[in-house]
Amino acid sequence: MPATPSDDGCFLIRAPPEAAGRRADRFLADIIGSLSRTRVKALILAGHARRDGEPLSDPAEPVRAAACYVLSPPPPAPARPAPQAMPLTILYEDSELIVLDKPAGLVVHPAPGNPDGTLVNALLAHAGASLGGIGGVQRPGIVHRLDKDTSGLMVIAKTEAAEAALAAAFRGRTIERAYLALCWGVPAPPAGEFLGPIGRDPKERKRMAVRAAGKPALTRYRVLQSFGAAVALIECRLATGRTHQIRVHLAHAGHPLLGDPVYLRHMPTAARNLPETPRRAALDFPRQALHAARLGFPHPTSGRVLRFEAPPPADFAALLAALLAAAGQAQGGAG
Repeated sequence: MPATPSDDGCFLIRAPPEAAGRRADRFLADIIGSLSRTRVKALILAGHARRDGEPLSDPAEPVRAAACYVLSPPPPAPARPAPQAMPLTILYEDSELIVLDKPAGLVVHPAPGNPDGTLVNALLAHAGASLGGIGGVQRPGIVHRLDKDTSGLMVIAKTEAAEAALAAAFRGRTIERAYLALCWGVPAPPAGEFLGPIGRDPKERKRMAVRAAGKPALTRYRVLQSFGAAVALIECRLATGRTHQIRVHLAHAGHPLLGDPVYLRHMPTAARNLPETPRRAALDFPRQALHAARLGFPHPTSGRVLRFEAPPPADFAALLAALLAAAGQAQGGAG
């Protein structure tokens, strides 16, 4: 059972005989449960640990049976990004995590060019008091990201233990992620895989590309509906998590996403197969038509599998409706 801190936030642990000889940082992390070994090691090196009243300065020191260990984490430092109240669509929240539906246009993390007004700022305003000290800082645990103009589901850790567990789940590929995308043309066959290593484009550093020097990447897809030969609504499932992965794989296959400002460089030939009104709606769509629609993962504490779904936002739904209307008219005319 994980150790619980005293009222002053300190952990007092008596080493059992079977722990003798183990690394002190690993032993303490395993007993405490809510702190990663990396965090415990950093606390030891920073002078926040004692053994039998004496300073414990070596994280690798062998544990002594029956010794009394005290770990005294300092209070979490205030988060550097300022809390900013913004409306958030929260689908689920408990003491360990938050699941939300991110709108398109919202940057996830402060960065040059986007110092505030981000999801992190909003989360600090929404849940700042309930956030544990992750790495010693009061902040939300961002374990995965969505591009600014991609909408949909995200899971955010509120504690260090939850962040470590969710990050391990992403690395171990036990996270279920499904995206809805509208692409130019119709991929063939109607279900398959895009397999190709992805790395930074050597000519344009803001773009990614399929290139031999990249990291392995695999995207599974299936066509849900096609609109003639012009556009397809597809479901994509990520087996890996590379930057811009779906956008890069589809563009490389000759099926760039509608509205993609980075990977759609010219008017696609497939657009000529659409009537004027839906063609204009598709060509004028102001962002990549990509939505994280489904998310499933084991809860970091209970292990219970949680699954969530979020319908596409209004702009995506309106574009899809225009395409469906055109397809219905085409069928009616053919009849």
